[in-house]
Amino acid sequence: MSRHEIPEYEVDTGTARLVPDDQLDDAFTLYLNGVPSSHVAVGRPLHLDFEYMRWIAAVVQRFVDAHLDANKLRVTHLGGAGCSLPRFLAAVYPRSRHTVVEIDAALAKLVREVFDIPRSPTVKIRVGEAREVVDSLRPATRDVIVRDVFADAVTPEPLTTTGFFAACARTLVPGGLYVANCGDHSDLTGARAELAGMAEVFDHLAVVADPPMLKGRRYGNIVLVGSDTPLPADRDPDLTRELLGGAVPAQYHAGAWVERFRSGGRARHDAPAARD
Repeated sequence: MSRHEIPEYEVDTGTARLVPDDQLDDAFTLYLNGVPSSHVAVGRPLHLDFEYMRWIAAVVQRFVDAHLDANKLRVTHLGGAGCSLPRFLAAVYPRSRHTVVEIDAALAKLVREVFDIPRSPTVKIRVGEAREVVDSLRPATRDVIVRDVFADAVTPEPLTTTGFFAACARTLVPGGLYVANCGDHSDLTGARAELAGMAEVFDHLAVVADPPMLKGRRYGNIVLVGSDTPLPADRDPDLTRELLGGAVPAQYHAGAWVERFRSGGRARHDAPAARD
């Protein structure tokens, strides 16, 4: 099938296309409104094609193995698309439970039909707006929250504010982990603003990205990490080795490096509530 013959699916937020992977059988990249949003290799949940997802997976695994009970792991994924990361973590931790928050009901139905996403309660897809869902969750009921939400190529601002970070922290158990995929431009103002806001809520912060991104040379992904429990150290050998081993080698930074990097960042705050 040529790319020109690939059908479009109408979903609530626009159109979706499943483009076959030329290098891997039964693998597809999910495009939403022309933007690559997920890669899924059917039958191979441990295959993560997107580098930033490998970085998130490495950080989550290192943290879970050090601090959390894998047999009782509860993870909320804000942003669903093809559910690549929930599939991965469900395979790594078979007794874990995952809630995927996806705003697009038609998309959620489509990916359930075409991909081998584990059934509920292992992976539950909840249709809803991410901020509203986080605000509604009961305190101390999640071990890990992963934010990977984009409207086209931008994370909605209500998911980048101190109010949002506080809501996530309230929902996490003591010692829980917050991880976000931040898409940013070469000026890196978005990542610095988010870290400034996260610093008001979380005691410990970390950053993962490839060196050209951190030097402000292009648009790309930066993984932002927060917790009230100490995160891996800057020179954690196992994490460093894993992040350097991919097709796009990445660096992990914590502590003083993050403090310097976020200096000058201005935290975003929720808009004042409308008055009657």
